Amino acid sequence: MCIDALCARVILCDNAYMQAKTRTEELKREFLEYIEIERGRSVKTVENYDHYLSRFLAHTGTRRPEDITEAMVREFRLWLNRQEARPSPKKHSVGTALKKKTQNYYLIALRAFLKYLRKRGITSLDPEKIELAKVGDRSLDLITDTELARLLAAPSGSNLRSLRDKAILHLLFSTGLRVSELCSLDTDIDLGRDEFSIRGKGDKVRVVFLSEEAKSAIREYLAARQDMEEALFIGMGKRANIDGSRRITPRSVQRIIKHYAAKAGITRKVTPHTLRHSFATDLLSNGADLRSVQALLGHAHIATTQVYTHVTDAHLREVHKKFHGKRG
Repeated sequence: MCIDALCARVILCDNAYMQAKTRTEELKREFLEYIEIERGRSVKTVENYDHYLSRFLAHTGTRRPEDITEAMVREFRLWLNRQEARPSPKKHSVGTALKKKTQNYYLIALRAFLKYLRKRGITSLDPEKIELAKVGDRSLDLITDTELARLLAAPSGSNLRSLRDKAILHLLFSTGLRVSELCSLDTDIDLGRDEFSIRGKGDKVRVVFLSEEAKSAIREYLAARQDMEEALFIGMGKRANIDGSRRITPRSVQRIIKHYAAKAGITRKVTPHTLRHSFATDLLSNGADLRSVQALLGHAHIATTQVYTHVTDAHLREVHKKFHGKRG
């Protein structure tokens, strides 16, 4: 074989190898674009899926979708199970094993990717062959009614920061909003009505309702504002976001709530989601039905809402009180 022919063959083989090597990467990119544009997933969700899938592809060395097998996934799961979670930078501790729930995130992303491939008629592993690891029941960060009252009353000042923080706390408890949803609100919210629409996960729109306390707190806060920012809640520091706005970030809201929880003398962990939990349990404890609470929270599946029932079933508490320990 002449030198020119040999070189041409080598180049052809190299090109074929590179095409095979990048096939799954190209499909992964198309899948991420699909879930962002067609499915309306948030940028953060897309970033997470990219991370999970990239780690799977890098570990397995998969170059073509048809190469993905049950044995490959099983080996990846074993590898994940033996990984350590990152130790907290604030705690000088050794990393613990990766939680089953975290491991499941990788499998959920992979299963969604395989479903996408099947939808496009691309041969790969059947997504139904991937089962998620069993995890324990989800625990809730709950606070008592007394603690909740102290938390809502904690921002007691009349300055702009205190008025903002009071409005944030009351709005979270009144509506059950996710922290990302709260941060997305603008000043055009109509306080003349008791309700407004919010676009939540999956680009789904739902209606939430305002209590009189929440409306009053927001009015006081807006009356004290001197700026022209469109964001309802703004940061008080000098640093602006990447887009030049002063819109408050979820991390800032977390710090605000942590500050007031400590001020209210609450020793357990309190987050923005704690107020969402309080919103749901308050409704259920006072007789609301599960389907209505599901709609108000914006849960896609009723099973997600059912996590609250075991802490709000007043009937079971009465049964226990009436019949437990009544010997003789």
